[in-house]
Amino acid sequence: MAYGVGALMTLDHFGFLRWSVALLAIVVSLALMIGFLTPVAGLAAGAGYLMTLIATLIGHHTGVHLSTLDSLDLTVMSLSLALLGPGAFSMDARLFGRREIVIPHGRVCTEDDVRD
Repeated sequence: MAYGVGALMTLDHFGFLRWSVALLAIVVSLALMIGFLTPVAGLAAGAGYLMTLIATLIGHHTGVHLSTLDSLDLTVMSLSLALLGPGAFSMDARLFGRREIVIPHGRVCTEDDVRD
């Protein structure tokens, strides 16, 4: 959210692309905070931070003051959040139900194991 608000505050000229990127950052951060469409929002945030990382590596001025390591850190966290999914107290869990992973207690003994 700070990325989007900071981008809106530092706009010199109000271009459509800059407004759309800043508003997208705010919407994605709100979706991540309440846990709504977490994988999609995480991928969108990861893609945005990855573009910021590439822009800082190339040397272009991005309008916000993120260092290369900050951009890399935020990219990795956003993509890992997209892979892990929503938490137990998220809107996704309320709307789509919680997923339960059942891990078996031990190995089942088969006939081939008995012969060996």
